Amino acid sequence: MQHVYFWNGNKSPARQSYEIALLQACLKATNAEYSSVNLRIDDTDYPNADDEANIFANGADVLVTVAGNVKFQNKQKIVISQPLTKGLLGYRLLLVRDQSLSQFSQIKQPQQLQQLSIGIPETWADAELFRHNQYKVIEQGTLDDLFLLLKNGTFDYVALGVNEIEEIFKHRAVPIGGISIEPSLMLYYPFPLVFYVNPCHPVLAQRIEKGLKLIAINGEHETLFSHYHGDVAQRLNLRNRHTLSLTNPMLPPDIAGFSGSLLN
Repeated sequence: MQHVYFWNGNKSPARQSYEIALLQACLKATNAEYSSVNLRIDDTDYPNADDEANIFANGADVLVTVAGNVKFQNKQKIVISQPLTKGLLGYRLLLVRDQSLSQFSQIKQPQQLQQLSIGIPETWADAELFRHNQYKVIEQGTLDDLFLLLKNGTFDYVALGVNEIEEIFKHRAVPIGGISIEPSLMLYYPFPLVFYVNPCHPVLAQRIEKGLKLIAINGEHETLFSHYHGDVAQRLNLRNRHTLSLTNPMLPPDIAGFSGSLLN
């Protein structure tokens, strides 16, 4: 039996579980044409950007990342330019210190938020995006370090995707205390997640692309999305938040017109 090695590290558990389920569905939908495979999952975190960039050289067959991820800019890869999550990761809510909540409730313009500093873990792909939009970025530590640094005042806020903020808040911020999910604001930028496939495996890339089309047609992709993320817009009151939009300079030409459809 063929083995497919899926690297699924450097991301939250909420993303990991959905992305595993999605890849499994793509492979299962194409079993009749390609034969069944054994999916091997590696969720090792690589805090060093070079280690992540060299993941294919270290044996990975496939991964999910944001389209145009600068870490892979000069690396050979096969990109399947079919967005996987309705742009979910580009809808961002803020975590702030409790004593800053009244200050953030007054923010209505990007310039007001640009005066404050955002904390982003090292290696995360959106640090460059925020810098491009004239935001003050403090790129430091790992996801585990983020909330102690926020509480200690190293930076003013953290922005996390709506698909992962609740889980991360519950397990990492609540135990520290003094941090809240800011209730009035949302940031949005086009930030589609796509499959990157090892350039040595064009047949696997072809198979995953076919699988994505099949599960879109038979409704399984929508079912999986609903199962993992279905009521997030209602739960987090996304439609009633004041939205500040950013541009994404990293989007490749073939996906440059992408716009998130979560709230459609």
